[in-house]
Amino acid sequence: MSAGLEVAIVLVVFLGLLAAGMAIPFAIGVPAIVYLLLHGGVPALKGIGLMSWGSMNNFALTAIPLFILMAEIMQHSGLSFRIYRGLGKLVCVVPGGLLQTNIAGCALFAAISGSSVATAAAIGSVALPQLVQRGYDRPLAAGSLAAGGTLGILIPPSIAMIVYGTFTETSVSKLFMAGIVPGLLLTALFMAYVLVKALLKPEIAPRETGPRTFKEFMSAVSDLVPFAVVIGGTMGSLYFGWVTPTEAAAVGCAAAFVVSAIWGHLGWKELRAAMVSAIMTSGNILLIVYTAFVFSYAISVAGVGESLTAWMVALKLSRLEFFLALFVLYTVLGCLVESLGMIVVTVPLLYPVLLKYGIDPVWFGIILVLFIELGQISPPIGINLFVIQSIWNGKLSEVVYGTIPFHLIMFVLLVLLVFWPEIALWLPQHMKTG
Repeated sequence: MSAGLEVAIVLVVFLGLLAAGMAIPFAIGVPAIVYLLLHGGVPALKGIGLMSWGSMNNFALTAIPLFILMAEIMQHSGLSFRIYRGLGKLVCVVPGGLLQTNIAGCALFAAISGSSVATAAAIGSVALPQLVQRGYDRPLAAGSLAAGGTLGILIPPSIAMIVYGTFTETSVSKLFMAGIVPGLLLTALFMAYVLVKALLKPEIAPRETGPRTFKEFMSAVSDLVPFAVVIGGTMGSLYFGWVTPTEAAAVGCAAAFVVSAIWGHLGWKELRAAMVSAIMTSGNILLIVYTAFVFSYAISVAGVGESLTAWMVALKLSRLEFFLALFVLYTVLGCLVESLGMIVVTVPLLYPVLLKYGIDPVWFGIILVLFIELGQISPPIGINLFVIQSIWNGKLSEVVYGTIPFHLIMFVLLVLLVFWPEIALWLPQHMKTG
């Protein structure tokens, strides 16, 4: 059986288990175990113990629960509301009003959450009641929040980047830095679209008034101080090479605790709720990562990676043709598979092929995250669509319709990154290493 056919069968089994309602970790683990048994019998299972220790005993993975805890502390203390309130006063004067605040708020909250779903849920729960009450265009309001939420996995810190870096042994620090410029550029493109739309059709967004006095202006700025302290401490220490990503996550947790105690409402009840939520989320993510390592071990035992690499190289595709093939693959998977599932199933298979084509792993990590972003707002299982729809109890079709322009904008950024990789690679090339 050819490597390509084996991979196709594994993917079909994986998708079939997902369609049957099986949880992602088990949908990944079951095909992996079956694959091991088919190729090596019971003796092939003996290496799982050593593989488990070698793969999960990884310092970089410690950053995942720490970054999640950092975000949970700020969210449970009410600081996510302060971020939106402060931005609402400063940004709403731009045509588009609170729609602009949605995108800017998602971009800022993305820098502390690391999660697309958390970003969409946190900002959406604060923004949607106000948007509906003030008569904003419903599809565009929902679309701006669903698409803005995807910035949570592009603007660092990003859990998806940590997982990708772990599998490919790529510097997580460089991945974080590589996501900053594309993340800010995508935010600017989103806001530019809303601005043009609001100028052409003023009825979609009522004009808002900004701070009327210097005191109101300073009050809005002070709402953003907690964010500046936390993200400045984490990303700044990483850029100057003072800390590793895991140490930066610890710094972020400490900073989040301090600013939440000072500016937020952080008591023992809120801290306990934040820790419980962080444990539940981290456990789910790390179980997915572990079963993915089992899957990677299975395909390495079967020699699929080498066979697939040889098969892809034999096709003699150009780099552009290879990228177009990946574009089709991830567009389809994005409509069917959750973000981490896309990474852990495809990266072990494709990474050797990327090396053969001489593709920079840091650059490809950002491309992959953009594909995942598209998947987050693509029906039928784009999770951000359901998050926003559940918050406002509106029609799912309105949310989907509202995200279509943002899909197209993401494609524009993908094209820009393909032809100008320096958009992502410039900052990592200039960062200091400790």
